[in-house]
Amino acid sequence: MLQCLCCPAGPDCVDQHGCLSTRFLEVFRYKVHHPLTSCVLGVSEVFAYCHKNKTLQRFQLPEVTDHFSSQQVVELKPNQEVRGHLLGPASLVLSPHRLWLASVGQDGLLRIRETACMDRYIELQCHSFRLGGVQSVSFSADGLTLLTTGFKDGSLFCMSLRIKDVDTGKVNEATQYSQSMAHLLKNIFNAENPVLIGFPVWGQETPASAEKPEEREVSGGTSVDVTEQDESYSSLPCAPPSHPTWLERRREAIIKEDNEKYSETKKNLRDTIKELRDAIQEMVRENENLPEQHFNLDVEEQRRLEAMVEQEVTKVRSDIEWDIIEKCYLRDILKRECWDSVKVKGRAIKAFHSEIEVQNFPLKEYTEKELENLRWVENIRKLEKAACTLQLSTLKKSAQEEEQGREGHEAENAALTGSFSSQLGFSNPYIYNQFSLQTTEQRINQITLLQDVIYRIKMAFNADFEVLHRQKVQELKHVKDRNRLIREMMLELDMNMELWEPSLTDSEWPERLLTVDDSEIKAEKYLTPEQKKEDERRKLEEQNRLAAQDDDYRERALDDMMEGVLEVKKKDILKMEIPPPEFVLTKADTDWSEEEKKVFREYEKKMKDLNEEKEKYKKALKIEMKKLQDATKDAAEEFDETLKKLLEKKINYTVAIYQEELKITCLVDSVLIEEEMTNREQELKLKLEKMLAYKDVTGEELKRHEHQVESFHEAYDRLVAQDKLLDKDFKKEFPDVPDQVADSLYKLFKRRPRVQKIRTQTDNTSKPSKEPRLCGSLAPDGFGKMLKAMEELDAPENIPEGLKPSIWERFCHVRRAKVESEQKVKMRALTLAEMQAFLQRRRDEDKAAQQETKNLSEALESLHKEKNQNLMDTMVQLILKQGQLEVSTTDLTAGCTGFILYPRSVVDDLRKEIRTLAEQKIASMVRYKNVRKDLIQLEWQHKVMRKQINDLNEKARGIKMLRLSGEQQDMAYLSKMAQDSRMSEQVSSLEKSIALMEKTHLQNVQQRIKKTERINRQASMKAEKNLVYEQQLPDMQVTVAELRHICGATALEDNKAAEAEERYREIVKKSNLEDLARAQAEDLDFLWAEVERLTKKNFPSLDQLKHH
Repeated sequence: MLQCLCCPAGPDCVDQHGCLSTRFLEVFRYKVHHPLTSCVLGVSEVFAYCHKNKTLQRFQLPEVTDHFSSQQVVELKPNQEVRGHLLGPASLVLSPHRLWLASVGQDGLLRIRETACMDRYIELQCHSFRLGGVQSVSFSADGLTLLTTGFKDGSLFCMSLRIKDVDTGKVNEATQYSQSMAHLLKNIFNAENPVLIGFPVWGQETPASAEKPEEREVSGGTSVDVTEQDESYSSLPCAPPSHPTWLERRREAIIKEDNEKYSETKKNLRDTIKELRDAIQEMVRENENLPEQHFNLDVEEQRRLEAMVEQEVTKVRSDIEWDIIEKCYLRDILKRECWDSVKVKGRAIKAFHSEIEVQNFPLKEYTEKELENLRWVENIRKLEKAACTLQLSTLKKSAQEEEQGREGHEAENAALTGSFSSQLGFSNPYIYNQFSLQTTEQRINQITLLQDVIYRIKMAFNADFEVLHRQKVQELKHVKDRNRLIREMMLELDMNMELWEPSLTDSEWPERLLTVDDSEIKAEKYLTPEQKKEDERRKLEEQNRLAAQDDDYRERALDDMMEGVLEVKKKDILKMEIPPPEFVLTKADTDWSEEEKKVFREYEKKMKDLNEEKEKYKKALKIEMKKLQDATKDAAEEFDETLKKLLEKKINYTVAIYQEELKITCLVDSVLIEEEMTNREQELKLKLEKMLAYKDVTGEELKRHEHQVESFHEAYDRLVAQDKLLDKDFKKEFPDVPDQVADSLYKLFKRRPRVQKIRTQTDNTSKPSKEPRLCGSLAPDGFGKMLKAMEELDAPENIPEGLKPSIWERFCHVRRAKVESEQKVKMRALTLAEMQAFLQRRRDEDKAAQQETKNLSEALESLHKEKNQNLMDTMVQLILKQGQLEVSTTDLTAGCTGFILYPRSVVDDLRKEIRTLAEQKIASMVRYKNVRKDLIQLEWQHKVMRKQINDLNEKARGIKMLRLSGEQQDMAYLSKMAQDSRMSEQVSSLEKSIALMEKTHLQNVQQRIKKTERINRQASMKAEKNLVYEQQLPDMQVTVAELRHICGATALEDNKAAEAEERYREIVKKSNLEDLARAQAEDLDFLWAEVERLTKKNFPSLDQLKHH
């Protein structure tokens, strides 16, 4: 949409105040095809820029005629369209002489075209597009100079145009006009500048700031009586300027006319306002003397609000109490589970002068069940050891064997235990030998005993830890005592030195974490009224006690004369001072007498002795301070050495604990493997029992089916023999017929009608359950067709020539018997084939069951071997001595410094034995691998079949859950007549609904017509009222103008201050809103990015899907 405003010139275009009237503005609206971002108006034409198409367009405005309405919209089409800027939107500027058109955009280019031909243009790069391009462009008055400004580069670009092949007439006119305007403006400036210089200079303070002290004075004083204000307050606040403008003179004339015209009305209004002011002031004075109860207009509402506030306070207090109870309950649970249940709390000891930190082992106390289990295992081991000792007592050992046993006892003990716990003195006497763990029960008992060993090791270390922790607490106490003595000495020596004061950290004293000191509470403590009274009572007693101490004259006398002590101690020698004789202060040296000189010499001697005593005492104090500091340092260093030894001991204990835990892990792994094997064995046994029971059942059924097939086969053979006998006895049935006729009859006897043969199902073994039903259903149909066809063959017209009818009837009877016999043979053959196929399937199933039984037996046997091997091949943990190395098989260039030489024969024997054992192990591993492979394959097949079963069950369940619509159910269960009747009922109901809707529609139309008539009547009444109001409008406007003038004159200065404050608030508010909008925009961008990421995450593309 393009709008053009036209303002005609004339005396009627302004109102009485000299302002332009909006009634005389003519608006012309034009419709364009695409939105325009910038446009300039030429002579009966418009130049515009379309950012959507990035083109510069020229539109020709139509001529304005008398019948042209401002409400009419005219469609404009561009007369010319050329290519614009690549980066938009662009701005257009027309030169003063309307010959040149300049365009700038965000690409930083300035293009100048002739308005007569826009195809050609001059292009100049003024600013960088990276900094936003060009912001604005402007022509000079003569059109020969251009200025451009950039968005962000902070530069101003000026250029001059050289004229060639341009309409020089218009250019000269524009130049002359600009020169004349410049000369005119220069004359105006020269005339006005001296006058402006003579004006007084305004202060920097705004009227609002100048009035602030007055406002403060008014607010600080007493209330002002509005009736005491003079009527001159409503007069104009300032005198008119000495040189008023035309608008000011016009306004003064209008005001003077209004005053003369409405002077009586204004006087009445002033009297009325004065009466109202007096009444209001009287009410104000009366309100000041009324009690507060008179201002409470709604007592019930106040009580309701107070009750509501009290209820809300009660609710908040209840919520807080429940929150506190919940947190206390949670705290009690956590403390009971994680602190009270722990027998030895976890804590640490830190060194004084290093970063060493030693932690103890947190331990929970043995439960009754654990203690009972441990005692039960120890009792079992006692019985086993007693039995073993009885067996060993019956054996005799030679002295040489005993000596060798004593020599290798230490190495054997390390090999049997596999840890340092026995060397540390924490081995349980009931622990099994690592090579004697052959059963699962022994391994479980070994785990219990090893856990007891770990518990003993931790308890032993915790005992040493507690001793050292108490030692540190004691050392800290000694350090505090020494520091207290040192501070006393420093106070006597008037010294200031920073002392080293260590303390226990939270890790060293974790109990502090469960208590809260008053210094940690930042909030103000809430005291009940009873507690406040108790605190006030204690403070009063303390004040009374201090006052009583102040009134003790004996103590005050002792403090005044001897500083609170009855005898002078040695530590107070530094405070001692010998007062000089009185004459020293009152007389000069030359006026002293001999006696006074002698007294002064004695005074000097006493001062010297006192100073010597002070120096000796200071040296003694310093030596004592040094000793105390050295004692503190030595104690800290000694403690650090003890802590270092404790750290080494913890490392050894930790190694032993890790060794025991490694053995426990290996034993648990072996127990789990044994349990898995046991479960597998039970599973295989269960499968084998089921398979054997199934095989017995299938064997009995197979024998029964074989007997049935043999019996049926014998009956079939007899039937076939009887059928053949009928064929052989054919000629015997017709002895009275010649041989030639008998041969023709035999041919007819062999002839059979052509009917559809019954296909056997002997080869189809995929659907055994359907075969008997198929044969049974097809046999009667085939036999009936055969009998019908035989009746056609037995017809009299088929009798051969020369044959008697009696013979033909006998022949037909014999042939029919033969056909029936053949049909029976066929049926028996089909049944026999089906029975044989069924028997073959049962034999295959029996063979499969036998094979499955064999596989299960082999798997069970292999599992037994593996189980025995796992029991016999136990994992043993060994400890290498210091200096022994385990040679890597890959590092063939290892040094020989750590090797020991042995005879070659010993090494060869060991290698031979190793090879034999390795071959045996490889063979067992191969067997295990094969069995394992078969088991994995069977498990996989089992899983596949279970998945197939689940899929089929899901499909069947889905088919059962399918639902039919109402129409489908009608089509499925209703007959055709019922469907037609149902359809006719639906049609009749629809017709009734349509009739009802039409009736309702007519009623609604009538109601709308009545409502429209009523609204028209109301509109006519409103129009009449509007006419009356329009007649009263001029008088009311005059009254309002007078009142506005009066109020504006009285509150002009206040309005200026309020407007300035309001503008400042609007600027601050706008700035805050811009910051908020910027922050919200950033949050919105982040949220959109997160939404896109989650969308991509939750809805992946189709090409990323993997089809299995």
